[in-house]
Amino acid sequence: MRRPKRVLALAFSGLLLAACSHKDKDAPLAFVPADTPYVMANLDVLDDRTRQAILAQVDAEMPAQVAQMKSQADQLVDKDPDMAKYLRTVAAEFDGKTAAQVIQETGVDPKGYMAFYGLGLSPVLRLELADAKAFEGFVAKLQNDYGKKFDAVTLGTQSYQRYVAPASHVQFIIAVAGKQAVLALLPQDAAQPLLRQALGLDRPAKSVQDTERLADLAKAKGYAKWAVGEVDLTHLLPLLVGGQDPLAQALQKMRAENESAKTGEPVANIMQVPPSCQGEASRIASRMPQMSMGYTQLDEKHRDMRFDVSLAGDIISAFKGMKVELPGLGTDPSAPFELSLALPMPQLRAFWSAQAQAVADKPFTCPMLDNLNDTFSNLGDSMQKAAVPPIGDLLGLHVALDSYTPNPNGGMPKLSGRVVIGTGNPAGLLAMAQVTSPMLNGIKLSGDGKPAVLPAQLTNALGESGWAAMGTKSIGIAVGANEDSKLAEVMQQPGGDAGELMRTHLDGDMYANWINLLEQRAENTAAMNATINPDDAGAQNDQKATLASTKAQFEAMKSEAARIKAISAGVRMEDQGLVITTHTELK
Repeated sequence: MRRPKRVLALAFSGLLLAACSHKDKDAPLAFVPADTPYVMANLDVLDDRTRQAILAQVDAEMPAQVAQMKSQADQLVDKDPDMAKYLRTVAAEFDGKTAAQVIQETGVDPKGYMAFYGLGLSPVLRLELADAKAFEGFVAKLQNDYGKKFDAVTLGTQSYQRYVAPASHVQFIIAVAGKQAVLALLPQDAAQPLLRQALGLDRPAKSVQDTERLADLAKAKGYAKWAVGEVDLTHLLPLLVGGQDPLAQALQKMRAENESAKTGEPVANIMQVPPSCQGEASRIASRMPQMSMGYTQLDEKHRDMRFDVSLAGDIISAFKGMKVELPGLGTDPSAPFELSLALPMPQLRAFWSAQAQAVADKPFTCPMLDNLNDTFSNLGDSMQKAAVPPIGDLLGLHVALDSYTPNPNGGMPKLSGRVVIGTGNPAGLLAMAQVTSPMLNGIKLSGDGKPAVLPAQLTNALGESGWAAMGTKSIGIAVGANEDSKLAEVMQQPGGDAGELMRTHLDGDMYANWINLLEQRAENTAAMNATINPDDAGAQNDQKATLASTKAQFEAMKSEAARIKAISAGVRMEDQGLVITTHTELK
């Protein structure tokens, strides 16, 4: 369902961009409780030019997305005919249409307000409409084409439509409330107060709009106001694990019934949630209290975003001031594919060993969390083993790829690039590599970062010229024409600044190349699977459907890649936690 959901998100992406700078008492954010565990909304309006550029992107990708939905329906027709019919129905609504047509037919205001938020765990989407009758007509047509109509219900003065999924113990509701569309997923037996709040019949005592929560967040983090989101894990995790939230109870009942059918254990017994769960969920959330995100640049050529993850003080202090001596980590990457990743094993071992010991000293007792005990126990064991060289000396990894051409016969691909390993003991790593591979025995490195030619035996095996170099805390290897000068350059590049953990870059041509490579491998795998049961018509049909779905998925990916000039990202530890930035440049 990931792709169909993404189509809907893309089709409405221009709708996330509206003004909310004034205190409109009926704005979507006025309905969002101040203590919601998660919220995403738009606080400002994009200019028409940028909005049109976004819709043009949707138009370019729509045909491939529709084709994928159709192929997924074909794949599900025997296993889940209802879902297959639903996918075909949705695909038909988008097939051959532009994003502007979809927006007009749904009646959604392309310059309207929106908010996606939680009433507890229950998700609610509110968005402004330009034409309420068009929206109601779209919903009615979708139900008619699908062949299953929602129940019509009235609560107080508000009418709404409801679809109940008894097996999941949830209900999906759609309503037109004033000039807004309301969509919500609630427990099947939702109490009237929850229903009334979802429909907007009752307002929260204090709303997110009253608090200026998102506006303050955008200012503090540098988010543009076009789409700002926040998740409060100190609120979300206890709701999810504690057994008190209505939606969590509905989903837990579904899981309990499935387990009971297999084991015979009474549903009531499986549904029991020990009191410890609430506190232990809060214990986990205290380590990562909040996450937030927002665009930092959004126009016809750029899609830049920032993600912030707040962390406990000891986590921040362990990495914020750390400078990793990995060549290239302190320089903006520029190769078609380039990655600099800090892996300071001494610090990582100390940190994760401490976390494992903390769990060993105070194990989790909540049944939903007790698997974490084994996870951290295994992690502690792994950290002890990681003390052994060369892993124990590791500082980081730098990989740069200038070209990559797969071998059609399945052998060694033709490539050019370089790999640099940051290590506290480069001479020791070289000596160990020479013991492991006799082909490396002839290498003599000076330790000043200057490349030396690899032995002929090794370059013959690689099918390319090659070099190696060693610095004070790094050792590198390069393969391909003229890569010796690039290896010499990267060996002299600076390490990361304090808190720098990762930099990466991928250009559109390399991205498209990788997609083609993955598609080829997927087709080869499907072809091999088809030979396993050549006389089984059902198996052959499944393989054909799988291949068609895979083909559609790759076509959608190639459609996206064709518009990308470059993608880059960075990760660093700052005063309040982890900051992740992404930069997408379009052609």
